[in-house]
Amino acid sequence: MALVIAGERSGVGKTTVTLTLLASLRRRDRLVQSFKVGPDYIDPMFHQHVTGRACRNLDPVLTSEAYVQQCFAHHNQLSEYALVEGVMGLFDGISSLVISDTLQEGEAPMSFAKDKGQRTNDKGQITDFASTAHISRLLDLPVVLVIDCSRLSGSVAAIAHGYRSFDPRIKIAGVILNRVGSDRHLSLLKDSLEPLQLPILGVLRRQDNITIPDRHLGLVPTAELPELNALIDRLADLGDTCFDWQHLLPLLKSEPFSSSTSSSLSPSFPVRIAVARDRAFNFYYQDNLDLLQQLGAELVFWSPLEDAGIPKDIQGMYFGGGFPEVFAQQLAENSSVRDAVKTAVLQGMPTVAECGGLMYLCEQIIDFEGKSWSMAGVLPTSAVMGGRLTLGYRRAVALQDNLLVKANTTVYGHEFHRSHLTLTPTQPLFETSRYDCEENMGCEGWGLPANIYASYVHLHWGESREIPQQFLKECLKVASLGT
Repeated sequence: MALVIAGERSGVGKTTVTLTLLASLRRRDRLVQSFKVGPDYIDPMFHQHVTGRACRNLDPVLTSEAYVQQCFAHHNQLSEYALVEGVMGLFDGISSLVISDTLQEGEAPMSFAKDKGQRTNDKGQITDFASTAHISRLLDLPVVLVIDCSRLSGSVAAIAHGYRSFDPRIKIAGVILNRVGSDRHLSLLKDSLEPLQLPILGVLRRQDNITIPDRHLGLVPTAELPELNALIDRLADLGDTCFDWQHLLPLLKSEPFSSSTSSSLSPSFPVRIAVARDRAFNFYYQDNLDLLQQLGAELVFWSPLEDAGIPKDIQGMYFGGGFPEVFAQQLAENSSVRDAVKTAVLQGMPTVAECGGLMYLCEQIIDFEGKSWSMAGVLPTSAVMGGRLTLGYRRAVALQDNLLVKANTTVYGHEFHRSHLTLTPTQPLFETSRYDCEENMGCEGWGLPANIYASYVHLHWGESREIPQQFLKECLKVASLGT
């Protein structure tokens, strides 16, 4: 079946509960597939560290409702147990217009919300699109609600009752009580919940020795936490005793999920792509990497931080997002790699750079302390760190043919960064607007020279396979030249 771990709001401990469940299942040598609702990169890193399997993002904005179902169906059937970690509060989503089932000519299917049963406002907008509740309905999965009990007792029943009754299509299988302070506190919570006859599937006491550090864009990634394995062991110990496994295991058990299967891909692009993956660059959707491989590409993982040069015999480069600002000094000191990247790009190497990757292609990164660090110098601009957070889904219309999409193509992506560029491109890649309204966000992205695609907007390619195909076509041209 699989199970959704949802929160009554952000910050209630969904990730801790999810990792505790995963850690305890893996200790039992169970094969577990995890999923994450939304565009987040970092939580899936923790999932993968525990399970040994790549976590899959379920995001109908970046992809589509059909793709979410296909992705879940495919990976769910390959495991014994499956677990979906939600995003924000259970019903926290975004607005999406409810329109006809007939697609307008030229419109991408991912821009349409098809579930006519969803809750709408007076403007005809779905108000919980891409929420945990939306995914639960889409996949027909039960929900376990995590409640932060640190500042309540009797009120827990009102919260649980409200969430269970708000949308009768959502099956609340039970609750997990987090941050319970004492036996007396737990007794008050149980007494309050008893009239609801809602199962308590777990109780987590306040934990002082289980803390995952965070910084300006969320949790610190797994590669930067040398004590992570010890933390996971503590979570597994906790999970062995704090959950009602008799009731949870049947809910977590994977079952075949009815969905149309995705079409197979022809491996027609025998090229080598250098994928930067280290502590500075690690924001990749696994589905994107899978698509490149399914199309025939060989992925060569390397480190701009540690390696002496770029990989040999490659026909393309892919720089994902991450935290280049945190490692700016080390990136700057590795001048041989910076020079090699610049030379390769200026000689025509097809290069995709998203967010942190874009920052690395700039002349400099100016960190939070105002220090300047030299980068690859491909783009005539600098990335400046600041306090302002740019966050949200984007609708982006291509203003010109570029490495990934043709002019006038609409794509949907996500921005999440605290930097800005000192110079905007004269011929930007995209005109962007917010996904849920017509608010114009301006123009962004670098596509000159023509062999680069550098943008703050993160894209998930799952619904738009022509994107990796277009990239690999350009890489194949390099291969045919013998470079």
